[in-house]
Amino acid sequence: MIKKLAVILCSVCLSGSVVAKTQAEFQTYLGDLKQEAIAKGYDSKLIDDAFATASYKEKVVSADKNQPEVKETLETYLPKRVPQWKIDRARKLYAQNKDVLEQVAKEFGVQARFIVALWGLESNFGTIQGGHNVISSLVTLAFDGRREALYKRQLWAALDILKSGHITLDKFKGSWAGAMGQTQFMPTSFNAYAVDYNNDGRKDIWTTKEDAFASIANYLKQEGWNDSLTWGRQVKLPDNFDSQYVLKRGTKTRKQWLEYWNNSERSLADWQALGVRKADGSDLPNVDVQAALVMPDDINGRMYLAYDNYKVFMHWNRSYYFATSVGYLSDRIGYPKI
Repeated sequence: MIKKLAVILCSVCLSGSVVAKTQAEFQTYLGDLKQEAIAKGYDSKLIDDAFATASYKEKVVSADKNQPEVKETLETYLPKRVPQWKIDRARKLYAQNKDVLEQVAKEFGVQARFIVALWGLESNFGTIQGGHNVISSLVTLAFDGRREALYKRQLWAALDILKSGHITLDKFKGSWAGAMGQTQFMPTSFNAYAVDYNNDGRKDIWTTKEDAFASIANYLKQEGWNDSLTWGRQVKLPDNFDSQYVLKRGTKTRKQWLEYWNNSERSLADWQALGVRKADGSDLPNVDVQAALVMPDDINGRMYLAYDNYKVFMHWNRSYYFATSVGYLSDRIGYPKI
């Protein structure tokens, strides 16, 4: 018993020493980051204030290294990601914010239902934004080292946001990975796409819905959104369909994924000739539109003819499940018409 207790106490001591060493190394790393920030021209007071709030967050590292690997299919994913209550709430909030949504939609050339769908899926319509200190999260993830360059870029972008006065330090909160606000933009995305739609001098994606709506629309438009198109449609394949026509899976980069997209893309008339039909078995629309055949799961799962706007969703988040869920929710928002 005494021996067992000694082993436990020794383990605790070792654990404590590891934590102490990590904290000491983190403080050294933080000092190096401060010097790098000064060299980049950031104001010393901004640096001191921002980094004074930074601390090593073990939970952030744990979340990054241990993201859930639950085996999903689109059949299990969609009902959880887009349940009926979320569809009902999306339609209700669309109606409540219809004037500003349709104004934003007109100005940016992005249908309002897609703005609401992204708003709902990213932050549950602004209600789930994350409570992590953004600076702490980014410094911790940079210190962890696996993707240091990525998170240092996000850190400098976060300092730019603070420097510009879009948010105060005490309210600078986000997800464990640093995604922020009702749009869940990473800092670099904020600097590229966020909009001060109500003209109050701040791009406030945290508390101002108008800014959040316009920022989502601006992202989509800048990345090539076509207001004359929808996103795609579920389709039915003929028996013994040749899988060479399906968009190839297993891509490592967006560039490679776009190459595979181009290999799959054909006109709707060509897909019709290959035996592809709407999900109900009827003919495809007789319109001059190009589409790629997307397979989120396998050849026996749901299949989609995806239009160019689907590529914009895949720029936002390169996940077939995510992109398809945005399209699915947008359809449920738009039809029947509100």
